[in-house]
Amino acid sequence: MQLTAPATRRTGIRDTDGMAVASFVLGLLGLLVLNVFLGPLAIVLAAVALWRGTARRGRALLGLGLGVADLVVLVAFMSADNTMSWSL
Repeated sequence: MQLTAPATRRTGIRDTDGMAVASFVLGLLGLLVLNVFLGPLAIVLAAVALWRGTARRGRALLGLGLGVADLVVLVAFMSADNTMSWSL
């Protein structure tokens, strides 16, 4: 009977890379629909991915910028319409 060390899983890096990509995709989608929800979610995912040291740092920074842009677009349209939502 041979004793071997248990296999180690390195999911932390993969998880942070996934968060970086998800923040980018959600930030991009947030420019079109549901920016009040997707913008902050993109910002949080990007911040967590950056904090954990993702290998996709550029993608996380893009997600962070797009999340902020989502909120800026929301505020711009809300101020133009004087409502809590916007439509084209």
